[in-house]
Amino acid sequence: MQEQEIPFSQACENNKQAILNILQLAFANINVVLEIGSGTGQHAVYFAKHLPHLSWQTADQLEYHAAIKHYLQHYPSPNLNAPIALKIPLDDIPENQYDGFFTANTAHIMQENEVQHMMQTINRVLPENGVFCQYGPFTQNGEFNSQSNADFHQKLIDNGRGGYRDIEELQAWAPQLIVDNIVQMPANNLMLIWQKRRK
Repeated sequence: MQEQEIPFSQACENNKQAILNILQLAFANINVVLEIGSGTGQHAVYFAKHLPHLSWQTADQLEYHAAIKHYLQHYPSPNLNAPIALKIPLDDIPENQYDGFFTANTAHIMQENEVQHMMQTINRVLPENGVFCQYGPFTQNGEFNSQSNADFHQKLIDNGRGGYRDIEELQAWAPQLIVDNIVQMPANNLMLIWQKRRK
C-alpha cells in the first residue's frame, strides 16, 4: 500500500507536537502506556519514537486496526506494539500491565456510559503514582471555553454522539484519581493529567 493511501487525520498532525511536549514530562517515569482509541495510529508512531524509555501499546475497535497497523509498518519503533482489541465497555482493560494511560479526542465521541466505564476502569487498574493523560475538549463547571466548542457539542449530540463531558463529572466517576494539572492546548482543547491518589 502506498503511503498516500494510508488513512490520515489532519487533527493528529496538527496537535501531535503540543501533546508530545506534555507527555515527555507527564510520562517521564512511566514504563508501559496503553493508548485508548489509537485511531489512525499517527499519534502512536510519533509519541513512541520520541518516548523511547517506555513501551506504547496501541488499542482500538477492530475496524481501526488495519489503519493502525499500516502506520506501525511504515514508521516502526521497537517500543511500539500492535493494537489490541478494545471496545469500551465490552472489552476489559487488562490489570497489572500499564502504569500509564493516554487517550485523545475520545470522551466527547463516546456515549456517557462508555466514558463512565472508562474512567471507573482506569480508577481501578491504574497503580499508585500511575498517570493518565486525557486530551480533548471538556467543560469546566458546566461552562464551555468557547462558542465553537458549544456549537460542536450540540452538533455531536444531534449526530448521536455523547457530547462534551465535564471535568467534575469525570472526577466523580474516578474518585481515586486527582487532576494533577489542566493544560490549555491548541484549538480550545485541554490536557487533563490524572494521577492515582496515594493510599
